[in-house]
Amino acid sequence: MSLGIDLSPNAKQCNFDCLYCELSYAKTMAKQIDVISVQDIVNELKNSLENHTNIDVITFTANGEPSIYPHLSELIDEVDKIKGKSKTLILSNGANIYKSEIQKTLCKIDIVKLSLDCVSTKCFKKLDRVDESVDVNKIVGGMVEFRKIHTKQLILETLFVKTLNDNEEEIQQLKIAYNQIKPDRIDIGTIDRPPAYAVQPVDHSTLIDIANTLEGLPVTIAHKNKVFNQQSFTENEIIILLSRRPLTMDDIANTFDEESKEVLNTLVKSGKIAIINNNGVKFYKFQNLS
Repeated sequence: MSLGIDLSPNAKQCNFDCLYCELSYAKTMAKQIDVISVQDIVNELKNSLENHTNIDVITFTANGEPSIYPHLSELIDEVDKIKGKSKTLILSNGANIYKSEIQKTLCKIDIVKLSLDCVSTKCFKKLDRVDESVDVNKIVGGMVEFRKIHTKQLILETLFVKTLNDNEEEIQQLKIAYNQIKPDRIDIGTIDRPPAYAVQPVDHSTLIDIANTLEGLPVTIAHKNKVFNQQSFTENEIIILLSRRPLTMDDIANTFDEESKEVLNTLVKSGKIAIINNNGVKFYKFQNLS
């Protein structure tokens, strides 16, 4: 069970104004203007933890970007005192990750999930519509440096938008960046809520093609519990497919028909396919036994 802490409940406060955001337009900012006190947040968290004793993850989020909350480091320290066995998670757009003080702060969090929709400056400015305080040329390098000092879980998330970051050039740049950053997991997806601006999602087949392009990387496709066109696969086709890219249980549930799932289970029992738990997500992976 997850418990979210919204660090900006009263208004959108963000250093990005992403075209796909479900929140209405708001002027970008480097730091929050409407700030909640650490004590108020901690008091509410204490009440929640007393009423719900089965919280697995406490998530720092916001109507906007949580890393621009000015007391984030202090808040994390206070949460650590009362969280018990719960893990902490932050959902950040990654815009400030090249700043040393942000890196030190995020290193205290158990699971860090950073967005990386683009690598090129042009794409950052067109899709993520960054605040002038953000140096987009330092973001990927900042993630690489952060990975070196963050010894806990690091997840990257990329949301693909039709005609904006789904072209071959941008995908290849993302692939290079992923390999440099070396995250524990990469979640890719597309628009699944009504966006503030007139942009369109990519289709599921495009996400599959992108995932296959990212061969060798720990990629999972966000399905949002939607069942897609289920297909039939032979034993050999499954082995070839999983040799190219591990598939999550959601991938299998949404794209394999029942007969193919039975074939997959047989391969698992034989040891040719292994089930790997990668930071809370289970993958089917080909085992080269030769």
